[in-house]
Amino acid sequence: MKQGLGSLGLDTAAVPQLTEFARRLLEKNKVMNLTAITEPKDVATLHLLDSAWLLTAADCRGKTLVDVGTGAGFPGMPMGILEPTAQLTLLDSLGKRIDFLQETAQALHLQNITCVHARAEEFAGQHREGFDLAVSRAVAALPMLCELAMPLVKTEGLFLAMKSVESDGEIESARGAIGQLGGKIEKILDYTVPCTEVRHRVVVIRKVRPTPSQFPRPFAKIKKSPLK
Repeated sequence: MKQGLGSLGLDTAAVPQLTEFARRLLEKNKVMNLTAITEPKDVATLHLLDSAWLLTAADCRGKTLVDVGTGAGFPGMPMGILEPTAQLTLLDSLGKRIDFLQETAQALHLQNITCVHARAEEFAGQHREGFDLAVSRAVAALPMLCELAMPLVKTEGLFLAMKSVESDGEIESARGAIGQLGGKIEKILDYTVPCTEVRHRVVVIRKVRPTPSQFPRPFAKIKKSPLK
């Protein structure tokens, strides 16, 4: 883990907290489905270091971030541990996941992390354009993810969407939706997860103008008729 963080230019002093988060994750995973990755070494690379890489994709120091569909806390929890000056909001629609993340944040004394049980499209009602950055490693298709995340981002802010390197078609099909939501793809970054040969991708979307007020639509509509 230290070697991987060092290769990214990140502070290795956070290793004990990251290790404790991983331990708690695997312990809770015995009674609750949080991750299919259960080998400690793989958790360290494919979860923790993969999430940590995002801190090299954008300057998060002193910024407000929301992790849309955080699941077991990725990428938001490792980002918050590694960058204590950033204020992280971990957002998920499943209360049990948020309870686990809240307990973990308190146990690790992470005062810069807030855990919220809400659906993203409802959360946007009270927190519209309230964040410098949105991040997501959720498995939803990019048009759907963008409609959930982009309304939360301030104009000139960023949405970092973690995708597979096989996502060329998905990205092309999302360009129209991204434009409708006030965004523009700024760059596509392919990278190797530290200490592995696994290749992943981050789509960096810049919010160039406010998202029209009709977005996000109710989730049933987003799912039934994705933007094109």
